[in-house]
Amino acid sequence: MTDGGDSPVGAENAAEKKVAKAVRVIAGSARGRKLKAFKGRDIRPTPDRVREALFNILGTRIAGSRFLDLCAGTGSVGLEALSRGARQVTWVEKERRACRLIAENVRRCGLTAAPHALLQRDALQAISLLEKGGEVFHFIFLDPPFRSPLAERLLCRLAQSPILAPGGLIVAEHSVHGDLQAEYNGLYRIRRRVFGEVVLSFYQRRELLSPGSDDEARSTG
Repeated sequence: MTDGGDSPVGAENAAEKKVAKAVRVIAGSARGRKLKAFKGRDIRPTPDRVREALFNILGTRIAGSRFLDLCAGTGSVGLEALSRGARQVTWVEKERRACRLIAENVRRCGLTAAPHALLQRDALQAISLLEKGGEVFHFIFLDPPFRSPLAERLLCRLAQSPILAPGGLIVAEHSVHGDLQAEYNGLYRIRRRVFGEVVLSFYQRRELLSPGSDDEARSTG
C-alpha cells in the first residue's frame, strides 16, 4: 500500500508497525515464495493472515477471474490471485520504486509468463484509463493509506464504473479506527471482517444483494 499504494505509518495504526515480518505467497503455483519488501516503516503489506482469510472467502471464484489490485504496494494481493489461477491481474501503483518492486516480485514468483499488467498511475486516474480501455474485473482490491480519505473516494468512483463486472466484488482494506460506510452510491457492504487493527470490507452493487447481507465477524488470531 502507498499513496496510490505505500503510506506513512500512523501512530494509531499498530498494524503498520509490524511489517518487518517476511511476506510470502500462501497458496497456488507460487506457494511459499518470499516477496521482496522495502526496509523501514513506509510500507504496509497486507499481513499474511489477512490475505489468507481474504482468499479463503473468495475461494474457487478466483480461478479464471480478472483481478485489479489498486494501491498495490508490494503487489502481494495481486500476486496471491495470480498464483491461485486468476486469468489476469492488473496492479496500479503510483510510486516508481514500488512498481519496480512489484515487477521484481513477479519474477521471484516465476509468474512473468502469466497475463498481467502494471500501471504506474494514481488510482483514480487509473480507473479512468481502464474504463477507456474497456477493461472489466471480477474482483477489485483496494488498500490506500489508512489515514487517507482515498478509500471512500475510490468506492464512490467505482460504484458506477463499468470496470466492475456484473456480479463483481470490491474489497477494501482499512483501519479499524477509520471505518467505512455501509453504502456508497448504490455499492453496499455485504461483509466485514476484523483482524485486530485491520478490517476487510466487501462491497457489491445493490441489485445483487439479499436482505440482511451485511455480515460481520472478528478474528483475534
